[in-house]
Amino acid sequence: MKLWDKFLFTDLVQGLLTTFRQQHPKDIVTEQYPAERPAIAERYRGAPRLNVDVETNETLCIGCNLCALACPENLIVVTTIRNAETKKKELTTFTYDTSRCMFCGLCEDACPVDALELTQDFELASYTRDGAVWDRQMLEEGPKPTKYDF
Repeated sequence: MKLWDKFLFTDLVQGLLTTFRQQHPKDIVTEQYPAERPAIAERYRGAPRLNVDVETNETLCIGCNLCALACPENLIVVTTIRNAETKKKELTTFTYDTSRCMFCGLCEDACPVDALELTQDFELASYTRDGAVWDRQMLEEGPKPTKYDF
């Protein structure tokens, strides 16, 4: 009897029957991404953004470097210079390496002026590793995902 079962692949047929019984079309749930955008949870932390003042169009970052100190991955680099006239720090460079980010939100919590924010944007793919390192301009503009027309 066992030789007969091996010849007819009865175990394979039983497994396929079980699979096809569970695959009723009414039970299949498929998201038609990117034509239909998925629902994102309210507390989801995604792409970082450097907020700007609406009136002056200048960044809210004061260059305190607290976000870089709070980051456990050391992926934020903040460079400032002190203005001789106003005696205030001016932000020169701000880089954020999204490839190493674990989206914990500690940088966002450490910012005293709410300049750094983790948004609900989730499309962070790039073709090179250099594309994952965002500079100040990219952080202020935010990611620009490709929109597909169907």
